[in-house]
Amino acid sequence: MRSTRSGRFPMIARTLCALAILMGASGGGVLYAQEGNGVGAFSRIGFNARGLALGNALVADSSADVSPYYNPALLPSASQQRVSATAALLAYDRQLQSLEFTTPLGPTAGVGVGLLHAGVTGIDGRNSDGVHTETLSTDEFALSLSFGNRILERLSAGVSLTLYQSDVVPDASPVRGFGVDLGVVYQLSSRLRLAGRVSDLLAKYEWETGSVNGQSRVDHFPVRVHVGGSYVLQNGRLRLLAEFESRTVQRYRQVVDRIITTSAGPRRELRTETFRLHSLQGRVGAAYRPMDILTLRTGLDHIGWGGTSGLQPSAGFGLRQTVGELDVRISYAAVLEPYVRTLMNVGTIEIYL
Repeated sequence: MRSTRSGRFPMIARTLCALAILMGASGGGVLYAQEGNGVGAFSRIGFNARGLALGNALVADSSADVSPYYNPALLPSASQQRVSATAALLAYDRQLQSLEFTTPLGPTAGVGVGLLHAGVTGIDGRNSDGVHTETLSTDEFALSLSFGNRILERLSAGVSLTLYQSDVVPDASPVRGFGVDLGVVYQLSSRLRLAGRVSDLLAKYEWETGSVNGQSRVDHFPVRVHVGGSYVLQNGRLRLLAEFESRTVQRYRQVVDRIITTSAGPRRELRTETFRLHSLQGRVGAAYRPMDILTLRTGLDHIGWGGTSGLQPSAGFGLRQTVGELDVRISYAAVLEPYVRTLMNVGTIEIYL
């Protein structure tokens, strides 16, 4: 029996590693990978310290109380009512915060509400002569309502409805969009879990900036398909996570349809073309719990996104402590951002009611 277990682990581990390498190799070959980033990038950074420390590879995480941000089908694993708050320290005057409440709903379901905010402060506003006029800032929000239910003994499904708001154009009204996430989780064995998620269906911003001499345009959010797995060993003390993401974004461009000769000279007639950009990337993560109150985490995000300079390594830890009748958990993540190589410090506090 022992030899059987030791034989299964390398096989599963090799499978997860091969998946990660395949993701990296596939994404590395896509020269236009970064072009698929699209609008709403703030909503794809990550939601809390636990997720960011694990490389955001949580689509199939087998631990309890995972944020529905990563997969609404994980909500049936909610153990009790939970309130969490996250704040991040970022370079270049950027901000990132999140709030979340999740609770079990009956014996097989769970529901959650989450708010994500990102912004930039201290932007130096200047006129056409280069003279400072004002200090600008931007704000973006994502408010989500999620529901998940265990529809079969091994199969769960979930849905998230998200309202986006972006306030990045001075003197123009904020623009809003609406997106849908769908997720499934299948417990293949006591150790292996597989999952999938489709994110930001229907999500788009319709900009109207005529009041500031701008234009009207539509920007679609990238539609992302996540497929991943998690494997648990050492009686649950060690978890291995891997995730693959296929990202597609719809764009528009104007091309010259024909040139007409008029009395005033040649005139170009333009038409709008629709095209799609596609990219691939992967994520891996690992969590080890050496003692009941401490969990160590590490991860790697953006595998294949833009070569080695695009990789986003991370590490962190989680502590849990009982304060009176409350179960309190604190998590920290240090994330090395891609390209700019600045350090993002993220802290999360979770209180179980």
